[in-house]
Amino acid sequence: MFFGYDSTIILLIPAIIFSMIAQAKVQSTFGRYSRIRNSKGLTGAQAARVVLDRNGLQNVKIVAVSGNLTDNYNPGNRTLNLSESVYGAATVSAVSVACHEAGHAIQHSKGYFPLKFRNAIVPVVNFSSRISWLLIIAGIILMSVNSVNSSLGLRLLDLGIIAFIAVLVFHIITLPVEFDASHRAIKQMEALNLVSSQDIAGSKKVLGAAAMTYIAAVAVAAANLLRVLVIRNRN
Repeated sequence: MFFGYDSTIILLIPAIIFSMIAQAKVQSTFGRYSRIRNSKGLTGAQAARVVLDRNGLQNVKIVAVSGNLTDNYNPGNRTLNLSESVYGAATVSAVSVACHEAGHAIQHSKGYFPLKFRNAIVPVVNFSSRISWLLIIAGIILMSVNSVNSSLGLRLLDLGIIAFIAVLVFHIITLPVEFDASHRAIKQMEALNLVSSQDIAGSKKVLGAAAMTYIAAVAVAAANLLRVLVIRNRN
């Protein structure tokens, strides 16, 4: 069970190891290409601005935010948030990440369905991720105390499983969103001549490493769901 040794933790180990490898890979790849200046000398903010303007998105603002790899596109206020190592840096990594985020802005402007669906379920997923383990643990405790509470415990366990499914769905739908944004980024960089062919090779490595982290998130979410299903069947 969850008290003492829990054998189901074994189900998580491969996913956790993969996640650690993915995180290390993206950090090392981003770091490597952050030391290589791109051939055009454009900063991340400048490259993103070109992509946005050429796609009719002059209304999207680009702002610098603190942190490392905290880059994101906010569809609510149409803001492209670029981290310090991306916004003002004229490196291969900076341009790659900035154009990737610009890719999300293009998705938003074109009504890209996977992005719309992901944005729509964010509130549900945030709530689900907060209460999932609380429901699971409460359910197991009630089921283990006595048979009178076992029915309620089972219902709580099932609600926890539904919450885990919501989280998994979010991570799955994130895959096409991120892959498509990277595809758009590479396409825009080439079409607008923002980088050289040599830079593009590095850009693909940077964005490919980032993609691994999203795959790892799916693996961890799936392993967690499988673990809870095993626990339920045991009880």
